[in-house]
Amino acid sequence: MADAWRLAVGTLTALPVKPPRHVDARTSQRAMLLAPLAVVPLGLLVVAVLAAGQALELPRLATGFLAVGALAAGTRALHWDGLSDTVDGLSASYDPDRSLAVMRTGTSGPSGVLATIVAAGVQATALGALADDLLVAGALVCLSRCALWIVCCTRVPAARPDGLGAGFAGTVPVPVAAVGGLLLSVTGGLAVLVLVRQAVRRLGGITGDVMGAAVEISLATTLLTWAAFRGA
Repeated sequence: MADAWRLAVGTLTALPVKPPRHVDARTSQRAMLLAPLAVVPLGLLVVAVLAAGQALELPRLATGFLAVGALAAGTRALHWDGLSDTVDGLSASYDPDRSLAVMRTGTSGPSGVLATIVAAGVQATALGALADDLLVAGALVCLSRCALWIVCCTRVPAARPDGLGAGFAGTVPVPVAAVGGLLLSVTGGLAVLVLVRQAVRRLGGITGDVMGAAVEISLATTLLTWAAFRGA
């Protein structure tokens, strides 16, 4: 279990941890199951930023963007890079090899840039709206990582035999993936399912970039749903 914990924290956060001593399919599975708990420090970071914004009487939207920035720093912006690369790859070509090649370049095209702007804007606006519900905002940051349970479901293959995605693909049982969808909210779960379906259809499976994209998309969608519910 210690190796799984180190793998989860080291993969999903910028927190310094010792590398796992041994990684196999079982370790990868446990790491994904621990994902929501591994990012609790990031949830607390978002709570602290929102609380500070309230104390300083900053505009809610500005506070929301500061929270998004802090969260990105806490993950080395890894998930944002995944979102940008995934959208660029899916919009570049209908040929899987070409799409995967675009995703490997690491540069951001117009589609990827637009996707990150929209997702960041939605997250910031929703977090600002949830500034009075600090615990909810922090909890949703953690629960957004349940998206990885769907992406890494046993019925979803890896798009290629190497890379981060290959190490985690197909490790999470279907019932757990279903629970993850429920924890994300109906809209969050559906958004991730659409992403996974597109990745399998267009790329042949998932990659590490798709995993990162799923986290950011699920967080944006779930935050927006809760913010709308709160304002209803």
